[in-house]
Amino acid sequence: MPKNGRRDFCSVRRAAWILNLHPSAISRAVRVGELRAEPRNGRLVIPESELTRLLAGAAVAQDGGRK
Repeated sequence: MPKNGRRDFCSVRRAAWILNLHPSAISRAVRVGELRAEPRNGRLVIPESELTRLLAGAAVAQDGGRK
């Protein structure tokens, strides 16, 4: 969590860009429960902590878990 106590979020579109996926793939992941999202101002937003979790998992999968 940032120092100011505010949680940072990304739109579905921005999350798709960061993860190099189509926005519909992000929406599908949210719908089936693979990705956590929250409604904010009538839109779904993805917590940046979720993106960090996915990116960290992808890095481990890419190198086979080796350090």
